[in-house]
Amino acid sequence: MLRISASTVRDRWPLFTGALLTVSLGVALVQSSVLVLLSTGEPKIPPGTSGRTAEQIREGYVGAATLLGMATPLAMFLAVFIVGSTFAFAVEQRRKDLALLRMLGGSRPQLVRLLLGEAFLLGLAGSVVGILLGVPGTWLQARLLVGIGLLPSGFSPRWSAGVLLMSPGVGISVAIFGVLSASYRAARVRPLDALRGAPRATRVMTVGRWLSGASSLALTILMISAGHGADLLGALLFGMAVSIFGSIALSALSPLAVPLVGRALGTVLRTGVLGELAQANLRDAVRRSASTAAPVIVLVGLLIGLTGALNSLARATGADLERLTAADLVVTSKGAAAARIPQVPGVAVASPQSPVEMSVTSRHRIEGRSYRQTRYSGITAVDATAYRRTHRLTLRSGSLDALHGRTIAIGPQLAAEGVRNGDVTARIGSRKLKLRIVARLPEVLENGSDNFLVPRELVPAEMLADAPTETLVQVAPGTSPQAVATRIRAARLGEVRTLRQWADARVADQQRGTTGIMSVLMGMSGLYAAIAVINAVVIAAAERRTEFAVARATGLTRAQVVRMAVIESAAVTFIGLTLGSLVAAGALAGFFPKMQGVRVLAVPWSLLGLLTVVFLALSAVAAALTTVAATRPSPTALVAARD
Repeated sequence: MLRISASTVRDRWPLFTGALLTVSLGVALVQSSVLVLLSTGEPKIPPGTSGRTAEQIREGYVGAATLLGMATPLAMFLAVFIVGSTFAFAVEQRRKDLALLRMLGGSRPQLVRLLLGEAFLLGLAGSVVGILLGVPGTWLQARLLVGIGLLPSGFSPRWSAGVLLMSPGVGISVAIFGVLSASYRAARVRPLDALRGAPRATRVMTVGRWLSGASSLALTILMISAGHGADLLGALLFGMAVSIFGSIALSALSPLAVPLVGRALGTVLRTGVLGELAQANLRDAVRRSASTAAPVIVLVGLLIGLTGALNSLARATGADLERLTAADLVVTSKGAAAARIPQVPGVAVASPQSPVEMSVTSRHRIEGRSYRQTRYSGITAVDATAYRRTHRLTLRSGSLDALHGRTIAIGPQLAAEGVRNGDVTARIGSRKLKLRIVARLPEVLENGSDNFLVPRELVPAEMLADAPTETLVQVAPGTSPQAVATRIRAARLGEVRTLRQWADARVADQQRGTTGIMSVLMGMSGLYAAIAVINAVVIAAAERRTEFAVARATGLTRAQVVRMAVIESAAVTFIGLTLGSLVAAGALAGFFPKMQGVRVLAVPWSLLGLLTVVFLALSAVAAALTTVAATRPSPTALVAARD
């Protein structure tokens, strides 16, 4: 049976090209992710690195490992999904071949073994290609992680011979799991019906498809409803879940959803004869249309939904910063320049905030377990009086009035991690001090907010003078903030921004981080979806030679047939984009209500526009090229051969 499988793969290779590429890319991505992940296990700290920089490097390694841990199963899921859809479409195109095997004595188990054998060979070949692609893929993935700031510039992943055993296992497993459903469906082919020329449009919505689609859709609707009454974190979590389950639901139900949306496009498509033919094909060739639209639905639903949710969280963070900060201007400078800002005419309050090079060792108590931890980052020196006047904070406990001398205030993250009132040990240069905890700060939305606040008089003046500092400025009543900003710039005391500009810059920085993360997490997914769309178009065109010949024999020119195929392909892709956008809209619905009086919904319109242009162009070009190739033979010969 394996020999027959090899012969089938060799003879019908156009049907398997897309699945082979998908398996290869899946193996390459998993292999590169694992190699980079193994390399992040032991962070390499250059000699002479300060404690704060070393801690940031370690946190970056942890972030990279977490991101790769998310990207790897996502790649596996998409690979299995696309291989499965490719095989399902290929099985439908080979119904007569499979029926002939049944007529010649092949049993249902033999038919299943035939397709599993094809998947095994496909997985084996894809593993070989994937191992080779994984070598440059490892370097590329490491560069991406360096580019978004998670790993240091000198990071270099190391090779492990174990991937030579892992990669074939991944490739063969992806191919086998992807073809299981299609193989059992192929075993139910009725040979007599197929050989008698019965319609190819067999039941597309199987029981399994109904169950997965309906259950995912019900769960999606339930989560959308729950997300409307949730807080910001709840809206984010529900939005991510809706992106996943909504994409699964509409891709499973695409044989129903695509023709339904196609009817709504009827008013546009029916403006000409070619449009009417394209709409008729949308209605009749359900499996072909669904196979093209499904990967687009999944990609758009996941990418737009997740990106929009994270960007909305970033916008909410900016709104939270504006709400909690009582300042007119924010000046970025060195500490020495910041010390001169209070002398500028029109400045009523100047609150400098300087991250400083020091360490704080605190005792954590969580669930009966106690341990000590030393932190080097997130330690900010402030003027307690000015800080209190420029921040609208309701402390968890204590008071900033007591933040003088050998005292410290702990941030919200550490309070949640079990740091209680008492003492901590601080080291500033060669000095080792005991600091008393006098306040616990409340939770805020900004990620990576201050871990500790220390009084400025505790820090040596020379250290403060060189420290990068943000100074929150309140202007005197009746004074124009623009006039004060002009004076600060004229004195060359630093970069001056309004509170809104400062908050927007923080939001933009967070959104750039989101873009980098999504490029690592979903970049390969876009390539998967593109391959799946092109593969569906290529397989369909290869099997539509006779259909195109009949259309030409009845009066259409070759150019008209090509245009008809392009219109149909573009319409199916547009439907996939529409349904994917519907999933994304459901994911972002929880962010639509105003939160604390501010609209935080951030729809990534530019990304959606880019996906629309790219996928419409890909589907149109693929349809045009494959239809030109399919219509090259004489239509008379093809029609006569069918008869």
